[in-house]
Amino acid sequence: MNSKTGRRVALVTGGSRGIGRAIAVALSRDGVFVALTYNSNKSLADGVVGEISATGGAAAAYCMKGEDRESVRRVIGEVRSAVGPIDILVNNAAMAQEKPFEDITDRDWDRVMGVNLRGAFACSQEVLSDMVRKGWGRIINITSIGGQWGGVNQVHYAVSKAGLIGLTRSLAKVYGRNGITANAVAPGLVDTDMTARELKSQAGLEKVKNIPIGRISTCGEVADAVCFLASDRAGSITGQTINVNGGMYFG
Repeated sequence: MNSKTGRRVALVTGGSRGIGRAIAVALSRDGVFVALTYNSNKSLADGVVGEISATGGAAAAYCMKGEDRESVRRVIGEVRSAVGPIDILVNNAAMAQEKPFEDITDRDWDRVMGVNLRGAFACSQEVLSDMVRKGWGRIINITSIGGQWGGVNQVHYAVSKAGLIGLTRSLAKVYGRNGITANAVAPGLVDTDMTARELKSQAGLEKVKNIPIGRISTCGEVADAVCFLASDRAGSITGQTINVNGGMYFG
């Protein structure tokens, strides 16, 4: 436990809405101090902090640009100074962009890779020295079913999420002997703003029809998987991709 807070400390990137918000709230219920990041909407992030505080939890919000190494380093340093080193890193921040493959520009590609993959790489690098020193740590990367079965109108998104799976496996191999586990959680269709747009299309509606459990997943179900992987109970689980997709993909 952290000496300043008496709690473990988690950094949840993109924690102001959707899956990230659910993860932040769920971890706080498990007694974890949650440092959640947001890109631009401070009021939304402050609302999550308020929600956590109202139920007896502890949290703080930080503006961070995951694709900017200095921003990452600044936020992690501020968290370390305020409440102590990070024990649990949840790389959740992401962006999606629907475009036919032939229309994706270099700028589009670099932006999606920067937010979705380079941000996770930078955050992982910046927290690992503290985890190694303590001999305990959890890194959980939120990937996607798109990174497992490929993309059609979001090829760059799918590639970035596949890269997260490779990062997860590599970190598990390199740092397992230091008491650090690295795992990925791969949601399918989840009840978020991003999915709501997709479900307005005929293709999206067809996807729902073909989900074996007959519905899309909830943010809370994804958060539950993250909380388990962040716990001591998951100490021998590493390098894995846990599917939370209602049976859409079995790989």
